[in-house]
Amino acid sequence: MNRKEVSYQVKISDMIADMIMDMFDEGESTVQIQRNDLANRLGCVPSQINYVITSRFTPEAGYRVESRRGGGGYIMITRANSKSDAVVSLIKSIGDAIDERNARAHIYNCNYQKLIDETSAHLMLAAVNDNNFKGLDRQSANIIRARQLKQMLLTYID
Repeated sequence: MNRKEVSYQVKISDMIADMIMDMFDEGESTVQIQRNDLANRLGCVPSQINYVITSRFTPEAGYRVESRRGGGGYIMITRANSKSDAVVSLIKSIGDAIDERNARAHIYNCNYQKLIDETSAHLMLAAVNDNNFKGLDRQSANIIRARQLKQMLLTYID
């Protein structure tokens, strides 16, 4: 991919994100989009819409995404109304088990999104470190790590 293609990709990604954010700015907490319609309006492929949604409208950023595939398929994006809503959405997205790499990514994103402060982020990173789970099989460690991370995040719900 050359520089021009990368520049185009960045610009189209920004345009897609801006268009979706404009829909939220109209006062709605939930927007429903048709991937193909939006792609046609912006002159891009539907996979670019998917990329923007999965990279920018994440639980850590306070969004919940539901997708229905097929001919009349749509994507529904719901924006959390508060910090607590964003944390609840994140907790739901963690699942029953999580490895260290993904736990760290969630923590960094929470700090970046100002859901947690830097001190809390450092404490959480220490708690989810693989060294804390030596002697446990990977599956057990990932289950316990997910439980710990969820419990720590629960302290941020009003």
